[in-house]
Amino acid sequence: MNVYIEEVRLNEEHILRNMFEFYDYEFSQYLNFEVNKEGLFRKAPVTEYLSKDEYSSFFIKSTGTLLGFVIVKMTNSKPSFEIEQFSILKKYNGKGIGKQVAIQIFDRYKGNWKVMQVERNYPAQAFWRNVIKSYSNNSYYESNDDKGRSIQEFKNLKMHNSSEANY
Repeated sequence: MNVYIEEVRLNEEHILRNMFEFYDYEFSQYLNFEVNKEGLFRKAPVTEYLSKDEYSSFFIKSTGTLLGFVIVKMTNSKPSFEIEQFSILKKYNGKGIGKQVAIQIFDRYKGNWKVMQVERNYPAQAFWRNVIKSYSNNSYYESNDDKGRSIQEFKNLKMHNSSEANY
């Protein structure tokens, strides 16, 4: 499957906001999210993700079909980057799409990386460990913060062999 990322444009804010409903639905089992009176989850900070310079927001697509989204945050140190949000629609899980996208994102932004997963989200923890271990040649550091989140950190200074991303 040919998977690519495409920057979210300001006039597509409503699409990203809609995608957050699916994301929050899946996360509700880990973060105890509830719907409001209108049957919607929290109001995600989509405007912030699209208007502040420290964020880069992308749709994940394949031949025009929307598969998910990824939001990267640039922090002030060194340069340093974080995966702020990462979502693949459940229908596409287990097909190698997430790994392809992670590699595209890591290749796009050179520097120090930090990726966090919420406590008890064991599938995400396993996914990111696998991807980062492979991408960094097992040269990463893992820890937990005071909220129980798993954190992987690594340094990306060179282009990855993109042929490994094709599945």
